[in-house]
Amino acid sequence: MNISHHRYLLFLSLVFLLVWAALAIDPLYRKDWALENVLVAVFVLIIAVSYRHLLLSRISYTLIFIFLCLHEVGSHYTYSEVPYDRWFQAMTGGTFNDLVGWERNNFDRVIHFCYGLLLAYPVREIFLRVVNVRGFWGYFLPLDLTMSSSMTFELFEWGAASLFGGDLGMAYLGTQGDIWDSHKDMALASLGALTAMSFTALLNVYLQRDFAREWAESLRVKRTEPLGEDELARLWEQRQ
Repeated sequence: MNISHHRYLLFLSLVFLLVWAALAIDPLYRKDWALENVLVAVFVLIIAVSYRHLLLSRISYTLIFIFLCLHEVGSHYTYSEVPYDRWFQAMTGGTFNDLVGWERNNFDRVIHFCYGLLLAYPVREIFLRVVNVRGFWGYFLPLDLTMSSSMTFELFEWGAASLFGGDLGMAYLGTQGDIWDSHKDMALASLGALTAMSFTALLNVYLQRDFAREWAESLRVKRTEPLGEDELARLWEQRQ
């Protein structure tokens, strides 16, 4: 089973390398492409370093792969200029924005939703296997981490845009004149994670016979003694 997982990860890695190489050719804005790929390089490095110690499921690797491929499309064109409307019009004769009533390029909004939808489950797997959380916390903590990391990324975008300024900063920020862009991005990432965790919970309700017992046990108080100053006093006494 481990060999199968390793081969599957190798296959996805090779396909992603091809996708990355193809989309690295003549991007719309080279500097923005390079900036967008900084976090991708860090993410891929983490996976490469950790896979021997924490080999994730095929589902998790597939979800990560899909998200990274979508991100590479956004970095090739910049998120605010991905020509999905032109592609849709070439296939159907009409624009996708007209079909759904959008007035702006919403590729960035879709990817923020996909961030939560696609990465919440891999995060859940890590929490279950490393932190050994169970029940309620196995669904809440992936949602919480997705929300907090989405906020952190928006702060990173703001900092990068302020640092580089000019056309590069605006291309990377990609607000398209919407003063609530960051808030909407965070809300969509949260909605994506909530959708993923809700689906996972419903699936486990159907498949897991002890779902209710595990959920209840996860919310039971494990330590009755107060912490804070009481814990500090206990630690101080032990030290004496």
